[in-house]
Amino acid sequence: MELGIGIGWRPEIADAVEALPGIDWVEAVAENLCTDHLPDSLVRLRARGVTVVPHGVSLGLGGADRPDPARLADLAARAVLLGTPLVTEHIAFVRAGGPRTASPRLEAGHLLPVPRTWEALDVLCENVRIAQDSLPVPLALENIAALISWPGEELTEGQFLAELVERTGVRLLIDVANLHTNHVNRGEDPAKALDELPVEAIAYVHVAGGIEKDGVWHDTHAHPVTRPVLDVLAELRSRIAPPGVLLERDDDFPPAEELAGELTAVRATLEAAGKARSRSTSETEASGHGGVAPAASPVGSADDTATAADDITTAATGTRATDTGVAVDGARDRVAVAQTALLSALVAGTPAPEGFDHRRLGVQSRALAAKRADVVAKVAPELPGILGDGYRDAFLSYARTRPMSAGYRRDALDFAEQLLIAGRPADDVARRRLTHWWQDRAAAKPPRRATRLVRAARAAIAGR
Repeated sequence: MELGIGIGWRPEIADAVEALPGIDWVEAVAENLCTDHLPDSLVRLRARGVTVVPHGVSLGLGGADRPDPARLADLAARAVLLGTPLVTEHIAFVRAGGPRTASPRLEAGHLLPVPRTWEALDVLCENVRIAQDSLPVPLALENIAALISWPGEELTEGQFLAELVERTGVRLLIDVANLHTNHVNRGEDPAKALDELPVEAIAYVHVAGGIEKDGVWHDTHAHPVTRPVLDVLAELRSRIAPPGVLLERDDDFPPAEELAGELTAVRATLEAAGKARSRSTSETEASGHGGVAPAASPVGSADDTATAADDITTAATGTRATDTGVAVDGARDRVAVAQTALLSALVAGTPAPEGFDHRRLGVQSRALAAKRADVVAKVAPELPGILGDGYRDAFLSYARTRPMSAGYRRDALDFAEQLLIAGRPADDVARRRLTHWWQDRAAAKPPRRATRLVRAARAAIAGR
């Protein structure tokens, strides 16, 4: 399906998105939509014939556990509500712990990279097939940006994606900003990744901005799209005309004219790269091929891709990798232990697993805590209003020792509860306001030390 040029729909820029010229489709974060009704802005866009694609962020298909049926049902309901031609998610894990590891459940609040190993691939493929069977429309999966690399990886990103597509038939959502991020942070060549992955499986493409700090690229979605990201888009366009390209922006939203300017830059990049590809094809046809064009895709046909994947598997293991039966159950347990150890180091301060770059883990850990602070401030704006300039430092101090075990709204309540138990804030008026806020959402009585002890006991029981 041809989608065209689109932009990520967010409530903060809903009016601007409706007014932007030349928008063929939009993408909305699935978890931010109610399953029984749509925001008025999306209703108006759909009435104009604008396609709306729900983009999930919480399934955690790369995690050790099988997908949560309730989350899958919610995503399916949103697909039906929107009448969308497809839904999208990420190749990532977002939670760890639980019964498989006899440890408390941990939530990352962020998309974390899956190890590119055959075992992790087996788990991912089974999870993807479960999701596909539960959804009313096709699924496409996005490559993610990463600050850290897993030790002992057996496949490149392109090989991993090619094998995933061959085994499951899933479509790909290729984020060129994430390819650039992985180039800066992990030394991975975007062109090589594009050469290795099956570009014919691309459903659409993401373009987004970020910023580099101390040699680390942060995929913020809060900064303008940079030239290197557009260069990766041009590299992709030199191989295939993607069915759709979408600009993402999640924070620090600029004026509408700046968004329009970024969309113009995206269109210009696609047009220039498309013309260059046409010239190259014409020159090739005119130079000894008897007027017959060579194969358009550098990765060849689906059969070629399958053969290449077979060769990769044989070279790495001597046998064809399996992703069924008892083997996957054993792989799930091992993946669970590895992912729990990593997430615990990132959010709970436990020792870093062997083989990881300690400096990068520190960068990722601080980034996760900062994101928690930002998102909690959005879902509970009363908290920074009550705490003022002290909100951020107080939350980061809380986050260092208290990992998130549920969603952000629960995190906001737990943060307020810990402050009140500690007799904070010191200002009487602010403490009363925080007490009333907590009571309105959690319980009739303000939390005391006894509340903390009860919660600790419940957590200990749940972790057994």
